[in-house]
Amino acid sequence: MTDLIIRTAVLDEVPALLEFWDLAAKGTSITDDPDGVARLIARDPQALIVAELDGAVVGTVIAGWDGWRCHLYRLAVDPRHRRQGIGAALLEAAERRFEELGGRRADAMVLNDNELGQRIWRGTGYGPSPQWTRWVKPLGD
Repeated sequence: MTDLIIRTAVLDEVPALLEFWDLAAKGTSITDDPDGVARLIARDPQALIVAELDGAVVGTVIAGWDGWRCHLYRLAVDPRHRRQGIGAALLEAAERRFEELGGRRADAMVLNDNELGQRIWRGTGYGPSPQWTRWVKPLGD
């Protein structure tokens, strides 16, 4: 796919990214709001990676780096453009970012009932960790 552009997101497109995730991502998060996405871009402008085709967002991945670990979130591809290598291109860009930052291992958040997502992750070399379960606690409110 030679016309595919891989780039980082900008603040002006936060509303469009939220709409895109409504279309292409499975599940929502407490940070799926304009303030949460804007805060991510402001704090780490390279973290939210976008795939663009003919001027439209067709994929995203968040490649979060905290200085210790590499975390992947919101890998999403427009349903009309799946199975064209967009997800793989996004993951390659994320992994390249991590390697440049000195990261040694990437982890991905995948919903248990997201069979399509699990196939994508397995197909790119990721697998579930049998050693632990992620524990979470919402903050605030």
